[in-house]
Amino acid sequence: MTANSSYLFRFSAATANEYDAGALKGAHEQNFPVLRGQEGSVYRIRLEGGGIREPHWHPTAWELNYVIAGRARWTVLGTHPDGNYHNETFEAGPDDLVFAPQGFFHYFENVSDTEPLEVLVVFNTSTQEPNDDIGIVGTVNSLPRYVLASAFGVPVSTFDNLPTDLKPVILSRRPDHPSQ
Repeated sequence: MTANSSYLFRFSAATANEYDAGALKGAHEQNFPVLRGQEGSVYRIRLEGGGIREPHWHPTAWELNYVIAGRARWTVLGTHPDGNYHNETFEAGPDDLVFAPQGFFHYFENVSDTEPLEVLVVFNTSTQEPNDDIGIVGTVNSLPRYVLASAFGVPVSTFDNLPTDLKPVILSRRPDHPSQ
């Protein structure tokens, strides 16, 4: 039996992208060559207590999420054949699957303030996360403040204190979490 195989990816040996609220490890075509041209990638997300996965959507991929441990609160927003927005918020726990259709706005958060949340995410794209990911921070900050004010029906000054970064946030914590 061979100890290594081109068909084997060891998450335990993968380098994690670390964030204040957790970590993200991924198997994609850049670090798991067998995925090249296969339109598939897999990520393991660990969210610490109070952690939030930045609200986002994927323009070219759907997302299938398997909850390994902990409890997550999900929100999924999308359009439907009736022409209206449909927004669903629900909780998922161990052994639950959550599907986010391509182009649907979604996010999840760790329900617990103290226990970690572990989620395995499967995409039908080989693109490295977050390269197929449009987050809410970058979206809002790409728009002129007067456009935001017009869309929300509020004064432009409402947006004066928003940061102007276009970089993705990926994993963050609730502002009221004790670690903040």
